[in-house]
Amino acid sequence: MSIHSKLDRWRNVSRFLVARLSDYAELFAIELAETRARIMREIFALVALAVTGLFTLSFFCIALIASAWNTRYFLAVVWGIACVWLILSVAALLIVRAQRPAQSFGILKDEIRDDLETIKEALK
Repeated sequence: MSIHSKLDRWRNVSRFLVARLSDYAELFAIELAETRARIMREIFALVALAVTGLFTLSFFCIALIASAWNTRYFLAVVWGIACVWLILSVAALLIVRAQRPAQSFGILKDEIRDDLETIKEALK
């Protein structure tokens, strides 16, 4: 293979990369905006869920304890509520650890991977 043909290949590859660079920048901007919006929606929803859920559950627990205040079941109710909270906390921890993280910038990664394969084929 002559040096001229190698230079032609590299010139073609560099033109391809320059042409794709603007596409990458545009795709990155789009995916960044989508990821930012998705994360903000998820954060707001999770904060609202956490605050309302904790208030609801705490008032429910206080109501249960107040209902059993002067009965012989008072200690059983208090310890039962504590055990239920412990079980729920462990279950929540296990669920959070088992979740698969969201893939950000997946389309951009796929495009770059495809273009790298194209470049490898062009340089053979």
